[in-house]
Amino acid sequence: MAGPLGEFQLIGRFFDRGPARKALLGIGDDCALLGAPACGEGLAIATDMLVGGRHVFDDVEPEALGHKGLAVNLSDLAAMGARPLAFTLALALPQADEAWLRGFSRGMFALADRFDCELIGGDTTRGPLNVCITVIGQVPAGSALRRDGAQPGDDLWVSGELGAAAFAVAERQAGRPLPADHPARVRLDRPEPRVALGLALRHLARAAIDVSDGLAGDLGHLLERSRVGARLVWPAVPVAPALRGLPGARRMQLALAGGDDYELLFAAAPENRVAIEALGPRLGLQLSRIGAFDAGDSMRLVDERDRPIAFEGHGFDHFA
Repeated sequence: MAGPLGEFQLIGRFFDRGPARKALLGIGDDCALLGAPACGEGLAIATDMLVGGRHVFDDVEPEALGHKGLAVNLSDLAAMGARPLAFTLALALPQADEAWLRGFSRGMFALADRFDCELIGGDTTRGPLNVCITVIGQVPAGSALRRDGAQPGDDLWVSGELGAAAFAVAERQAGRPLPADHPARVRLDRPEPRVALGLALRHLARAAIDVSDGLAGDLGHLLERSRVGARLVWPAVPVAPALRGLPGARRMQLALAGGDDYELLFAAAPENRVAIEALGPRLGLQLSRIGAFDAGDSMRLVDERDRPIAFEGHGFDHFA
């Protein structure tokens, strides 16, 4: 009978995929080695963690957790218009469960292979569940989408539909967990990073951010960095079908402040409307123009006749 799975056996069996393809040196040494990017390109680097009991419900499938752990990081690259290159994984586990690790690594690598993003190192330890990934991407100099580029008069756009993941969280917290195949649960457990959209927006958008903590909160970050205001038209916001039938105030709260959407919110000049509208069918993705930036310093929520709508929600904050 095989003995307990050790740290290095764990890495070798579930995470070491052989010689590195993009890195000069990958798993197995003190550091990974990456070649300098081609002339005129920079590296975009982001880190996110998923903590058991905080971001991760105890009934989540390990394959879904492997997917989401990488997806939330790839979403940050998408928001910068960066092409995924490589990532590292720091993983804390209460125990080395082979079946769990098999599912986790399968979900993670399925997404990594889709975006040609290579695992090049990391760390493992015993402890409360924690998945911490650092992802590295490449972006041509001067092409990165940042949060500080929005200008008064720019259109405000968002991809996809909002609120489904937050609805799944709310149902779980109310003791009504949705089945794993429910569309809202899929959006929560297996978010889709909008990498292709981010790449396409490099020369169409002026600024972007991924919607991870809720549209209202993330829009606030973009407004602060760009030093502008925005008019957000509530009827234009693409609300997920899972929220149909809910009271209006509840729908608004989930769609604007719920979080976990991992869509892209971006600013673009009005002359790029036609080009952006053409991206939707090409990428198979809904793109909605939901307002405009102005010379103010805050968000104004209005109806289709520009009448103010009261809204006191805000984005998710771990320490609020």
